Amino acid sequence: MELRQRTHGLLAAILLAACAPEPAPPELDDPLPGLTADQLARFEQGEELFESAFTPAQGLGPLFNAEGCVACHNEPTDAGAGPIRELHVSGIGAEGTCDALFALGGPVIQQRATPSLEAFGILAEPVPVEATARGERSTPDLFGFGLLDAIPDATILALADPDDRDGDGVSGRAHLLPGGHVGRFGRKAVVASLAQFNEGAFLLEMGLTTPANLVENSLAGEPLPPGVDPLPEPEVTAEAVARVDDYVRFLAPPAPGFRSHEALRGQVLFERVGCATCHVPRLVTGEHVVRALAHQPVHAYTDLLLHDMGSELADLCLLDASPSEFRTEPLMGLRHMTRFLHDGRAPTVLDAILAHGGEGTRARDAFTALGETEREALLAFLGTL
Repeated sequence: MELRQRTHGLLAAILLAACAPEPAPPELDDPLPGLTADQLARFEQGEELFESAFTPAQGLGPLFNAEGCVACHNEPTDAGAGPIRELHVSGIGAEGTCDALFALGGPVIQQRATPSLEAFGILAEPVPVEATARGERSTPDLFGFGLLDAIPDATILALADPDDRDGDGVSGRAHLLPGGHVGRFGRKAVVASLAQFNEGAFLLEMGLTTPANLVENSLAGEPLPPGVDPLPEPEVTAEAVARVDDYVRFLAPPAPGFRSHEALRGQVLFERVGCATCHVPRLVTGEHVVRALAHQPVHAYTDLLLHDMGSELADLCLLDASPSEFRTEPLMGLRHMTRFLHDGRAPTVLDAILAHGGEGTRARDAFTALGETEREALLAFLGTL
């Protein structure tokens, strides 16, 4: 009798589990599932800081692009993309090498100034005369960036084919940075870790010094006027930086939208025309101290490699990336974007596809060779990402 009751209880539990509704997919700006209570608390603390607006009295500026993280990342919600377009520059160094103009205030040009600096007649950072190339950069969304950070370097290196040995016209390469790390963040893959990416934004975007970046932005290499930056360095504590890092790291990736029969057909076409060669549909994270980030599939649609995209998209060099080389843009969250490509020049996904050149030419031409119904199906699939 006891065995029968236990069996009936087990069967009832199985039936209840089978009938239970699937958990709702995360909303934008939601944390990753599976975080601990402590990690969730840190996420929420970081979110509060992310939403904060800094003032000059708190260290903002004196040169800056935005008053806070959310000023750039706000479409359609916190941590999304945004309307701000930044000015970036580069020059030519010794023996024709790329010069990011770090010593002269580059590569990011701060386009705003605090009242104390404006009192000296300085409304923005001047562009160094040594700058030989300029380019605009649109704001990316940050959803799922913690998962991208957890992709092993070996995974990225295994996708590289710098000599195009398979003859498919695509020769993506990893951006190897000093120290042997593989770059993965930024439009030219110049930052290897999410922590560096986040901390760099404090200084480059808000003019806020941190323990890792104790020197204020300069005026094209010239020192700031006296008295315009009265706060001691660092202006932001290591703990505050860590909480913002927690927020970005623990953001869930965007859930895909509903895929109709047409969109599913488009998914097959996405592979067939060669889009998936660079926009790799699925990567997997490696070991990680955060369980929610360990061994997780990431449907980011990127290989995180540099690809030569042709002269029409070329603008500036950065470290070892040439003017025409760009990291494959992740497509997760594409349906929430309103402007496309690295500088936001493309108003639609179709315009972005048609702008592909260089290593993207073959896939672009294969797309344009499709019939109208097939092209619409592929675009319908992209509209679910």
